[in-house]
Amino acid sequence: MQFLLAFTVAIPLLGAVAALLPAPPGLRGRSPEQAVLRHAVVVTGAVLAAALALALGFDHEAPSTFQATTDISWIRSLGVRIHLGVDGISLPLLVMTALLFFLCALYSYFKPPAGPSAKAFVALLLVLESGTLATFAVLDLLLFFLAFEMVLIPMYFLIARWGGGQRQNAAWKFILYTLLGSVVMLLGLLLIGLSAGTFDMVALATDNGRGLSHTTQLLAVLAIGIGLAVKTPMWPLHSWLPDAHTAAPTVGSVLLAGVLLKMGTYGFVRILLPVAPGGMQTFAPYLAAFAVIGILYGSLACLALARKGARGDLKRLIAYSSVGHMGFVLLGIATMTPTGVNGALFANIAHGLITGLLFFLVGALKDRYGTSDLDTLAGATGAALYGRAPRLGALLAFAAVASLGLPGLAGFWGEMLALFAAFDPAAGLSRPAFLTFMVIGGFGTLLTAAYLLIVVRRVCMGEHLAADPEAEPSATPDEVPAPLADLAPYEFAAWTPLVGLTLLAGLWPAVLLGLTDPAVQKLLAGGNS
Repeated sequence: MQFLLAFTVAIPLLGAVAALLPAPPGLRGRSPEQAVLRHAVVVTGAVLAAALALALGFDHEAPSTFQATTDISWIRSLGVRIHLGVDGISLPLLVMTALLFFLCALYSYFKPPAGPSAKAFVALLLVLESGTLATFAVLDLLLFFLAFEMVLIPMYFLIARWGGGQRQNAAWKFILYTLLGSVVMLLGLLLIGLSAGTFDMVALATDNGRGLSHTTQLLAVLAIGIGLAVKTPMWPLHSWLPDAHTAAPTVGSVLLAGVLLKMGTYGFVRILLPVAPGGMQTFAPYLAAFAVIGILYGSLACLALARKGARGDLKRLIAYSSVGHMGFVLLGIATMTPTGVNGALFANIAHGLITGLLFFLVGALKDRYGTSDLDTLAGATGAALYGRAPRLGALLAFAAVASLGLPGLAGFWGEMLALFAAFDPAAGLSRPAFLTFMVIGGFGTLLTAAYLLIVVRRVCMGEHLAADPEAEPSATPDEVPAPLADLAPYEFAAWTPLVGLTLLAGLWPAVLLGLTDPAVQKLLAGGNS
């Protein structure tokens, strides 16, 4: 266990180097491209196996304790150490990250994204995996920053080289926003480390801000919070996200929504809440206000895209929905209560599973139609998935109702706990303000249900049936839509785990809450169980 976490983080980097080397003659298969894509499946599968072994070996009786730790001096003059460890907060994120990368590699093996060298694609994918895993595993502020930045260049090239229309503009917008946010975040991390005399996140959390003046905490929360808010993304720093999702290849969108967005909210929980609680308490009402504005803004943008004649892109719609869903995560964090933070962590996992599935499904629709334009998909010869590809239609409807927060599915618990926590925020926070935020967030759930049901009605039922179920179709026999290719075996293999985990988390939330709650209680208590 001591070396298993380090192995999990390091093996994708080694796999990325190996992907750039020529394949041995006996392993080339039908082509070098096939061999390197198979290499991605093997490496990400090994990482997933290691993550599952880590989860099985994890002491579930002590989830608030960091386990599988590695602590080695790195830059002695600055006190920077290679310090790794997982607890009940980071373990679910680590396992979900490994799972999503494996499913994306499996999907890409059978459906390679259109673009240049497969070797470069696989190498970038594996570097991206190493950076995201390291972000959830490191326990040193400077290492956190390095891991946080490590993902930017691979994702930039995945969008710029393998993306769709407007990919160059989307990639530049992504890199500029995130880099500018990261520069400000670095200043805040250095301020904390130099003021406290250590960059060790465990020591800083145990100190619980006692070694930092209130002014230092305010400046640190402002600087670090801006960098994390860009990655989350929080309104009004979200405008890079819809373009990036629309232009990214299918696996890029899955990983961007399912993994990269979680790095921002994880930073709020792991760093700001325990290290600068005084500063967080001052900024919490503002964070909550931006969160609920994001909930409303994301939902209204989705409603505008979903209406007939808007020429809305389905990928763009799901991207805007992420702004709203991550608003619930930020609202839970802003309450600074165990209930709210547990709800935020639960919503993180739920969003990764459900939105990852949604982007897989939209990618499949785009492959079949050559477009993700909602009006085209819902037109007279459009999707009508219930009739043309019933299994695909059923999966899209399932993912949509999971995303809108149907009780019994994973999307329900996180948002419910965030709203419940806003009803009774931490001591020192304005209860009337948070009650207002709770009401606005609750209204946002209604808007979320509205736009997702419109999407299901239009895409799964088709425009004519949605308008009048008893009306005769106006299309001539030559225009009647032909059956679509339904679920392919590789699609079934890639998506079934996400469906199963969405059901499991929805029906048995204690699977996650039993891990996160003791760790959250300790984190908010300043390192005291």
